[in-house]
Amino acid sequence: MTQDDIIAEFRAAGALLTGHFLLSSGLHSDTYLQCARVMMDAARGERLCAALAAKLRAKDAGPFDLIASPAMGGVVVGYEMGRQLGLPAIFFERVEGAFQLRRGFTLPSGARCLMVEDVVTTGLSSRECIKAIRDEGGIAVAAACLVDRSGGAARLGVPLSSLLRLDIKNYPADNLPPDLAATDAVKPGSRGLR
Repeated sequence: MTQDDIIAEFRAAGALLTGHFLLSSGLHSDTYLQCARVMMDAARGERLCAALAAKLRAKDAGPFDLIASPAMGGVVVGYEMGRQLGLPAIFFERVEGAFQLRRGFTLPSGARCLMVEDVVTTGLSSRECIKAIRDEGGIAVAAACLVDRSGGAARLGVPLSSLLRLDIKNYPADNLPPDLAATDAVKPGSRGLR
């Protein structure tokens, strides 16, 4: 898939939003990617994750024993990536602010994990998930996401592969451009502010 093909998939799903958005990092942006809308169409999610899996294979990333994702955004993408790569997929949930395994999920000691996320902005959730993998005795080998909206600036401590890389500006609340300062922010994500 070309970058234009991927953006077309997001547009067709109504998942590439413009306006004034308050991100879970506390930063503000005029662009938001709602991956849940992309993944709600199973055929579209399959196409996108198949392309991301092909990219990982071409880079000779791995080998991996399983997929581990942060809830909420990474759950569906992680499941589909597991299907594409023929691997089990588990997810970490926030319990009192920290990622933990629940629902009977376990991580075998030394398991080589691919951490899968939907969107990486600052990389905070991804880094927290990678730390949780290590805390459970796993090895975070690499990370993958549908969209890296940091333009490659996010540092996770492991190699990151993305299907789409965008350089979308983010602003602190005290330094908004006039067009954003003139409108109220919308908080579209699932996670509270950090």
